[in-house]
Amino acid sequence: MLPISSPTSPSPDPVKKPNKSCELDRKNSFNSLKSAIQSALSLNNPRSWLLLSILFIQIVLLLMLRSIPASVSISRGGGVADQPSAEVSGTSIALVKDQCESGRIYVYNMPKTFNEELVENCHVLSPWGSRCDKLSNDGFGRKATGLNGIVPVDLIPAWYWTDQFSSEIIFHNRILNHKCRTLEAESATAFYIPFYAGLAVGKYLWSNSTAKERDWHCEKMIKWVRDQDHWKRSNGWNHFITMGRITWDFRRSNDDDWGSSCIHMPGMRNITRLLIERNPWDYFDVGVPYPTGFHPRSDSDVVQWQDFVRKRNRSTLFCFAGATRGTIRNDFRGLLLSHCKSEPDTCRVVNCAGSRCSNGTSAILETFLDSDFCLQPRGDSFTRRSIFDCMVAGSIPVLFWKRSAYYQYQWFLPGDPNSYSVFIDRNEVKNGTKSIKQELEKYSREEVKKMREKVIDYIPKFLYAKPQEGLETIKDAFDVAIDGVLNRFRQQEEWGFKWK
Repeated sequence: MLPISSPTSPSPDPVKKPNKSCELDRKNSFNSLKSAIQSALSLNNPRSWLLLSILFIQIVLLLMLRSIPASVSISRGGGVADQPSAEVSGTSIALVKDQCESGRIYVYNMPKTFNEELVENCHVLSPWGSRCDKLSNDGFGRKATGLNGIVPVDLIPAWYWTDQFSSEIIFHNRILNHKCRTLEAESATAFYIPFYAGLAVGKYLWSNSTAKERDWHCEKMIKWVRDQDHWKRSNGWNHFITMGRITWDFRRSNDDDWGSSCIHMPGMRNITRLLIERNPWDYFDVGVPYPTGFHPRSDSDVVQWQDFVRKRNRSTLFCFAGATRGTIRNDFRGLLLSHCKSEPDTCRVVNCAGSRCSNGTSAILETFLDSDFCLQPRGDSFTRRSIFDCMVAGSIPVLFWKRSAYYQYQWFLPGDPNSYSVFIDRNEVKNGTKSIKQELEKYSREEVKKMREKVIDYIPKFLYAKPQEGLETIKDAFDVAIDGVLNRFRQQEEWGFKWK
């Protein structure tokens, strides 16, 4: 074996004594450099002024960049198509891009026939009279009245008597001002179709109209959209629309049936549809909350309201706001009214016969605020706006049909139904094997408090905020819906399951 030898280490240099002449040279060099700098920075030296001028210009440029807003400002003019009010800096674009990782939205500039003209002709949208008041204030309707002593005084301006079928207008106004809206179609991930399908068909639903009349607007809309280049490229997979009524108003199979056949028309199959009630077996239907009366102006409005309903002293175990349906055999709502009236110490009733409760009243709001639970049978269809009115007031919904909420609003409700609601089999109520009062009395005060807290946590997702740009940091129902659509379109691309 070869011996291992240690590497030879260099010998250390002998310690040298400092040279006095070198030391003097260094001192002289330093003094010369110091003199040169002082001379260069002298105000009598032209180079000094040049250096100061360059420094001043850099400071001014830095201050100008910091003063540029970090968002894209878009002013809405008389038409649907908007143009940028000012050039957007590179800094602004970079900041907005960070907020739009899921993609950008392009809003089609459609003929006014499909949206604005429908609102302008609001006086003929219903056979029972003008709908102009209901569609005023950007779809929020008239300012709410009679709320003194019911809600905090400084929150009263955030309340409106909003129509339950106004989501098309609300979504359109919001999306025009969305931070991820783009005016360049080539950079878009999603394409929004601003067609007011619900307003278009609503005027024909209760009149002796023909199938052709009920389908006219939708047929024209689809023809227009299918002529667009970006629809042709995707076959509609990255397009979405808000349809402000329940899905069944757009699913007519035969000419003599109810509603229009809009959803069944060629071209609509692949378009994602935001509806206040969806068909649970149709992937392209997405359920979004009914508009309620509370439209917060800021984050602080939301937090204040949540704190208000959390601390509310509730004196009633349960309540029911509704009316009987005389034309329906064995009407379950009539059974609930009778049940509630027979328990006056624990149940409170608001009689909504006729149209007294169509867009909410102070009596309904006060009743929900005073009750731990609110009974929520199905409405004219499986869902009803009252479910959201109830939860916005911090009351716990009692459901009798799973399709009333659990299969409808997955993007907006907690994953565990038992965490925020009570389900009672309606057949057991009908045959008398279950008493609603006894079922609700089984819940301890601590359990009720926990369920209410879950409802209160989710209140922002049930609201449509007043500012068209949205709230500062809190996401409302519109924000949740848009995030959901963009995520859906991204997943469709990743999974590659689209058909032609």
